[in-house]
Amino acid sequence: MTFSLEREKVFRDPVHGYIHVQHKTILDLINATEFQRLRRIKQLGTSSSIFHGAEHSRFSHSLGVYEIARRICDKFERAYKSKVEGDGLWNDNERLVTLCAALLHDIGHGPFSHTFEKVFDTDHESLTTKIILSKETEINHILTQISPEFPEKVASVIQKTYPNPQVVQMISSQIDADRMDYLLRDAYFAAVSYGMFDLNRILRVIKPYKEGICFDYSGMHAVEDYIVSRYQMYMQVYFHPVSRGVEMIIHNLFERANDCYHNGSLENSQNVPLLIPFFEKRWTLQDYLKLDDGVMTTYFTLFLNENDTVLKDLAHRYLSRKPLKSVSVEHSDYVQNIIDFSESKGFSEKYYTGYNNSYDLPYDFYRPNQKKARTSIKLMKKDGTLLELSKASMLVESLTGKENGDIRFYFPKELLEYESFKTILNKVE
Repeated sequence: MTFSLEREKVFRDPVHGYIHVQHKTILDLINATEFQRLRRIKQLGTSSSIFHGAEHSRFSHSLGVYEIARRICDKFERAYKSKVEGDGLWNDNERLVTLCAALLHDIGHGPFSHTFEKVFDTDHESLTTKIILSKETEINHILTQISPEFPEKVASVIQKTYPNPQVVQMISSQIDADRMDYLLRDAYFAAVSYGMFDLNRILRVIKPYKEGICFDYSGMHAVEDYIVSRYQMYMQVYFHPVSRGVEMIIHNLFERANDCYHNGSLENSQNVPLLIPFFEKRWTLQDYLKLDDGVMTTYFTLFLNENDTVLKDLAHRYLSRKPLKSVSVEHSDYVQNIIDFSESKGFSEKYYTGYNNSYDLPYDFYRPNQKKARTSIKLMKKDGTLLELSKASMLVESLTGKENGDIRFYFPKELLEYESFKTILNKVE
């Protein structure tokens, strides 16, 4: 039984030029209902509220991750093909499971993914596994055609339990196909230069070894560039205070809709039927797969017709891009003054104020005792010895193990009209 296409299929892509599909299984997965749903989910969520070009989807990102993984497999097969079992080189029998995992790694994301998760207690990582393993999905049916156990293999790569560390690290590590694509793609669509790095050079120096994936020592500066690009993208794009302010509005909008449903003040709940299973905490995988950004935006528009003034106002603020304002704080005693002032002007603490913490660790060496142990980036010298990246690069050493970000407190922009409120803010900062 052959799984190769008679003729290669290509997708035009603004980041990679062409995305090449050579396996029928990959093309079938792309055409599956659950994967096509990703066209309707934004990759960057609320970031388009500040970077207006960032309207790209998780569909295009997933194709990009697949393409980078495909190129790495090609490189490994061409230059590092295993000769003897256990020699630490690449076994191309791992190609299909690698490519499927790369393509499907984000299949479980939903609308406004992380925000929705916090309110309705969903988890995109566990849902990714469920979509792959559920007998109800087209994805599972396609994977099972390879072998009955193949869905479990693909899921285990994403869960990082697959026995081949080369495959796992290609999809999930501190420099993997996922991160490399989203940095380049997000930078391209956000129209910023921060996320740009030399992908071709990295693919030139990447290599397999027995414990996973490493890089030629000669390619250290390309890897440095990648680490710095990741740091800058988090600080300048992903953690932008305005998009976080819009995200908080969406969070509070979901909270208010949920509260209104349970206290009986959501008068037109029949207009939002796809949310009811989540309000009632009885949702199924099929309920989840019916949701996307378009569904949510339509529901937000319908909330404008509700009688609940808070629900209507929050929906208006999101749809008309009226983000909450913020101030950087570090557990300040004066935050309570902001809350009290906001309440005095009719803005509920629960729905109009709140903290948002955003921190990222650009790079860390392996610390097995950490709650989330990270696979360190290794450089291979000419004599075959390995050196951890921060030991070779002063630049990376300066970022290693240091969390970057801030804690912001959000409040309605209208409060800035009051001089007495500005006085409070001056004390907070």
